[in-house]
Amino acid sequence: MTYKEVYQKWLGSSALSEAEKEELRSIANDEKEIESRFFAPLEFGTAGLRGTMCVGLHQMNIHVIRHATQAFAEVILAEGGDAAQRGIAICFDCRHHSDEFAREAAAVMAGNGIKVRIFDTLRPTPELSFAVREYGCIAGINVTASHNPKEYNGYKVYWEDGAQLPPHHAAAIAAKMEELDLFDSIRRMDYDAAVEAGMIAVMGTETDEKFLSNVMSQVNDAAAVEKVADTFKMVYTPFHGTGYKLIPEVLKRLGMKHVICVPEQMVIDGDFPTVVSPNPENPEGFCLAVDLAKANGADFILGSDPDADRVGIMVRNDKGEYVTISGNQTGVLLLDYLIGARKRAGSLPENAVALKTIVTTEMARKVAEVNGVTCYDTFTGFKFMAEKKNKLEQAGEGKVIFSYEESYGYMLGDYVRDKDAVTAALMLTEMAAWYAGQGMTLYDALEALFEKYGYYGEKTLNLVMPGLDGLAKMKKLMDDLRANPLTEIAGVEVVSRKDFADGTETDVSSGRVTEMELKGSNVLKYKLADGTDLVVRPSGTEPKVKVYILAQGASHAECGGKVEKYAAWAENLKG
Repeated sequence: MTYKEVYQKWLGSSALSEAEKEELRSIANDEKEIESRFFAPLEFGTAGLRGTMCVGLHQMNIHVIRHATQAFAEVILAEGGDAAQRGIAICFDCRHHSDEFAREAAAVMAGNGIKVRIFDTLRPTPELSFAVREYGCIAGINVTASHNPKEYNGYKVYWEDGAQLPPHHAAAIAAKMEELDLFDSIRRMDYDAAVEAGMIAVMGTETDEKFLSNVMSQVNDAAAVEKVADTFKMVYTPFHGTGYKLIPEVLKRLGMKHVICVPEQMVIDGDFPTVVSPNPENPEGFCLAVDLAKANGADFILGSDPDADRVGIMVRNDKGEYVTISGNQTGVLLLDYLIGARKRAGSLPENAVALKTIVTTEMARKVAEVNGVTCYDTFTGFKFMAEKKNKLEQAGEGKVIFSYEESYGYMLGDYVRDKDAVTAALMLTEMAAWYAGQGMTLYDALEALFEKYGYYGEKTLNLVMPGLDGLAKMKKLMDDLRANPLTEIAGVEVVSRKDFADGTETDVSSGRVTEMELKGSNVLKYKLADGTDLVVRPSGTEPKVKVYILAQGASHAECGGKVEKYAAWAENLKG
């Protein structure tokens, strides 16, 4: 069907409310708007669904939610055995319609005979991963758009290990969605009737306590916190999201006496009224937190994104100003601290392993290997880290103590298989307190690590390609880079090229091609003669191509110069 025919089908469907039909009638004379809403379904990928909230096929609304859930239910039922009885866990965040979408997903699962455990109110993403594992569920759903703007919502899907869906299950759901009629194929049960019938069970504080017990088991050095508790101060913000309850609670249980929360941002609000973007990667979102930190003489600032799976920090520098510590740098600080703390506590495994992604700083590998810890790369996404962790530990080839990616995601412990801002907040605070006991800020600590391990600098550029032709532009850029292999970048020789789509590495000078362990992802990586790595990959959730610059050198200035030079080159890739 053409997009106009799909539009008319929606207008004529009895599944739509009068208000939804009125919304569609309001765009009857806007051809471009009709096309943008109905030109194609939202693509279901390994990250599930994500889009703006309005009525339409290419949008997030209850009809798209029901359709995806029906497909997911059929994939679960195809597993056979006790899959339906094991059931599914469902979680949601603070965004508009998140609770409604979660209840609709529960109603469809129940209508398909699949038992549901749903949280009574919003919860952090890592607690969903935990619940899937804790209760032996076959799968999980999380209604969240993470750090996206307020107009967005999303639908993340998890499998029985508590990690987001592996590619083959995501592909199975996508195929089912193509088979099923968006309206007529839905089997659902009234939500309240499903609760009454025992098909839907509601999770509450009992699950929180189980989760928090696991989080607190990660503490390495409570004495370090106790030593500075009377004077050590920090500011926390949940950016109006799900971290508002559990993160202050774990910090209290850690022994922190002075956790100062940003009052305006402790208010749950899907409009995120105090920030342009509720993303801890954006320093401007911390303005209120910085003001509060200055007023109270806080040692550092911590912020979690709306679904509390990612966390960012700001620390006082040598001039007394609060500065951002990047995700790459935060991960390096945590890795070095964890190794040291666990050595001091006698709890570091003999075969300790750290995991990072192929776009994360090589400084992490240096920190790990200098300290006798093995470091492995994975593709971007914690499902791949979970997969690697499971594989290594099941084979007895290593014990993963820390996993992280540059975009402010960190995973610790064995009870979740996703990034976890709750546990990361605990560890970051313990680490900051330990350094405070040594008379150091985290800024001082990072500078000491550069002196010890060498200087590194990183930058991520987002080449945004919006509009209906955005996907075509992204594809053309990647195709052109493969059709015309680069031998130099910004005047610097390319030593090797890695193509993670087919898993090959090419030595540029000799032309020799070797196979790599990692393959199956649309990513290109270039090793340059000056030691810099450049990575190019299309985003899996947004209309942009990401370019990662990973530099190293003899000083901050040298690293900065390299980053600036390659950033200028990358900007020209958009054409």
